Amino acid sequence: MASHHKNKTHRGAAKRFRITGTGKVRRRKAYRSHLLEKKSSRRTRRLGRLAEVNGAQKKHVERLLGRA
Repeated sequence: MASHHKNKTHRGAAKRFRITGTGKVRRRKAYRSHLLEKKSSRRTRRLGRLAEVNGAQKKHVERLLGRA
């Protein structure tokens, strides 16, 4: 008799990605944590927005989040 295990969510991925109601995967952008003084306000403001994960990477993230 085969044993069935529940799959666990990858906790590191769960902290970094969010799934929207329509199924899009959102992520934070890089370069917004420190050394902000030299970056323009426009740049840091745009880096504050969430970006969408798509393509092969979206599939990979969905697997980590348990949405296979």
